[in-house]
Amino acid sequence: MRREELGIVVAEFKPQMERENPRNSEGAFLNLKDGRILFVYSRFKGRGQEDWAPADICAVVSSDGGQSFGDGRILLSCEEERAVNIMSLSLLPMDNGDIGLFYLVRKTKTLMQMYLRRSGDGGETWSERVLCTPEEGFFVVNNDRVVRLSDGRILIPAATHRTGRRGGDMNEETFWDSRSEVVFFYSDDDGNTWEAAEGKCAMPHLTHCTSGLQEPGVLELEPGILWGYARTDLGRQYEMFSMDNGNTWTSAQPSRFTAPNSPLSMKRDLTGEIYAVWNPVPEYNGREKKTEIFTGGRTPYVIAVSRDNGRTFTEGTAFETEEDHGYCYCAMFFLKDCLLLAYNSGGPEEGSCLAETRIRRIPRKDLEKIV
Repeated sequence: MRREELGIVVAEFKPQMERENPRNSEGAFLNLKDGRILFVYSRFKGRGQEDWAPADICAVVSSDGGQSFGDGRILLSCEEERAVNIMSLSLLPMDNGDIGLFYLVRKTKTLMQMYLRRSGDGGETWSERVLCTPEEGFFVVNNDRVVRLSDGRILIPAATHRTGRRGGDMNEETFWDSRSEVVFFYSDDDGNTWEAAEGKCAMPHLTHCTSGLQEPGVLELEPGILWGYARTDLGRQYEMFSMDNGNTWTSAQPSRFTAPNSPLSMKRDLTGEIYAVWNPVPEYNGREKKTEIFTGGRTPYVIAVSRDNGRTFTEGTAFETEEDHGYCYCAMFFLKDCLLLAYNSGGPEEGSCLAETRIRRIPRKDLEKIV
């Protein structure tokens, strides 16, 4: 593993407990029609940093190619959504030029689904929401994970967790099974209607892990040929493949990417290369934990590139290495002259590795250091 100074941090969204803003978390980017860059993220409010604590969707804009970002404004509130929490955002340009905003709505401890709203005026106003996961359940979709395939299909990779009430009585305690399976939802009409894909993926060694396949992502290798991946607690990301545009999938198997139970992010550059960002060093017996807060082994944070469509990758280059911090939930956004990365970057001062979001701008000349 090599270490390099790659680009500079151009924005940090730090928690402000005195303003009852305990966490600023996972986000996504999009180009606006006037050339500005929109970044949206989850802005938590109140006192809690947990995933089920109240959160709104906040937006900031860059007018200088990602060199700086302006003040934030709330796009949607959890109260408007009649939700406990809204988070895990993806942005897509829609066929008619609208902004497509995808987000998770946590309604109860056992019910979470993904919705889509559209904006035709740069995010000033939004359409009525459309349900993208047309089944009742608890679906986890990471930020920056919704993809449009080469034939126009929009695909959502989701982890589904078994939930319910013990004994079936409304007064009984609820349960949530950490061992998730991967399912996929798709739209072939630009997000107006949604279907569940026929196939799903389960961990083949479920008796030996407590994660199952969590927080999946997907990358199109060739038209109709997809590469899926998911985090596990077995020391590696697991991978699966589809040869029919995401309808059915191969069995999950260990990938080349070692990792703790922390997500991998992959995305294709405008020039065709595939970039991967992840935590390559898993937690293991003997590795010293240097902080009292949760980091989940999510340091260092590295980036690698494949120039042969995923057959091989360069050695991971570390760009964040503080041992008492955690780095995770990366959004990648490619411009002609740079790559923008947005990711969680909290440490002891923030109280959690999930509480702060950082935007790093990496010029093209720095990307050439990744060899």
